[in-house]
Amino acid sequence: MKNVKTLFAAAALSLVSFASFAQTVTATASTLDGAEAQIATQAKQAGAASYQITEAYSGNQVHMTAELNK
Repeated sequence: MKNVKTLFAAAALSLVSFASFAQTVTATASTLDGAEAQIATQAKQAGAASYQITEAYSGNQVHMTAELNK
């Protein structure tokens, strides 16, 4: 039972620490470059060290989602 409690506590703490560092942002623009520029601006304003684009969809406009890393 002690091992289960320890494992649960470790899992909970790892989720809390991950959530405190990851932030998701989105942008919509008419071009890929425009959407990425918006993502870069949002990352800079949030003080992120880097960002990783996780989704980009192009229809009538480009919708982009990225995860900020601090």
